[in-house]
Amino acid sequence: MTTVTVYFCGTGSTKFDATHENYWNGELISTLAAHSTGREFAEWIVVDGPGSGNLQADEMFVQNKEYGMTGSLFGKGWEENVKHALSILKGKCEWQREKLTEAEYNRLKAAGIPIEDVTVTGSWMWRKYDYGNRSVTQQQLQEQLIKTFRKDGVIPTRVNLVGWSRGAVSCHMLANAMLNDSELKHIPVNIFAVDPVPGPLNFQSARVELGKNVEEYVGFFARDERSKGFSCVVPETASNTRVHIYPMAGRHATLVGNAAPDGDKGDKVLVAPGMVVRHFAETCLTRWGVALDKRLNLSAADLEARHKTLVSDEAKYAAMHKYSYTKITESEKNERYASLGSKGVAFSAIKGAPYQPAGGLSQSLAYSPTTYKDIL
Repeated sequence: MTTVTVYFCGTGSTKFDATHENYWNGELISTLAAHSTGREFAEWIVVDGPGSGNLQADEMFVQNKEYGMTGSLFGKGWEENVKHALSILKGKCEWQREKLTEAEYNRLKAAGIPIEDVTVTGSWMWRKYDYGNRSVTQQQLQEQLIKTFRKDGVIPTRVNLVGWSRGAVSCHMLANAMLNDSELKHIPVNIFAVDPVPGPLNFQSARVELGKNVEEYVGFFARDERSKGFSCVVPETASNTRVHIYPMAGRHATLVGNAAPDGDKGDKVLVAPGMVVRHFAETCLTRWGVALDKRLNLSAADLEARHKTLVSDEAKYAAMHKYSYTKITESEKNERYASLGSKGVAFSAIKGAPYQPAGGLSQSLAYSPTTYKDIL
């Protein structure tokens, strides 16, 4: 029996963001992946977000291309990310990188990706550059790792999906792709989503609805985000899915470890949201069978202290409302504009059945020992 966990980075984010300067203790998704102790590819993978520079193109199981600004603005490239993850789950690549072009070689080299040096032959007048043929491709090596280290067959027995921003929406997309795949539709899925944001024109059913293969859905949503085009989505779910959603103080990036007062760049000031979200991501993943090291392991007293800080810093979080990643702000009834499935609503209106606790996104940030009892 093998549990496979897929970590989807957010827009513009990569697996290297565990050491990014904008996050005081590492960006959450890349950090969780870095702390996973199982076999990469066999038991877990991390997928760079759309608009992040295509640094994984050399090792993906499907062919990808550089989408430039359309990756950041509209999520171009996330369909390929989902197909790649789907192929990893099945242990079979659809495409292999057998030779690099000059542009691909230079991009990977500039990013510090470990690849062989270019071979140069001939004199200066008719010099030739060979960017490498591979007798054994990256994809073949990964396929062999999967065959060797997945127990009782290549197809996993459980899948966990973890993501932030469009990476969280990619979790929705992959769960639905699995449900529509004859080999994977029977596999139970757990999702830990951090502020899923589809972006403009991206509210199709595959991104904002979930099917019966999702057993549990845990989501944390940024209460104080006001950027236009950053409407978060709480997906419509099947009746059998246990759904636990929580509001959290801060902006979109605050929840994954950015502690700046404006939720973008600046001093380490507002650390509590990122710590609470990381603690429960680690708690859920451990409960779902994932081995992690360097866990926060916050105690009940620690959580209470962090929540007291959230409440006492309320004015600092309110001050975030004037900032926007897109230069324009938006709101609904003086709250963040959110979506329940494809329907736009005020943030706190998402509550009641089927959520546990029923308060949903209307819950207070004041600490209660029972707030998180459903995900412990």
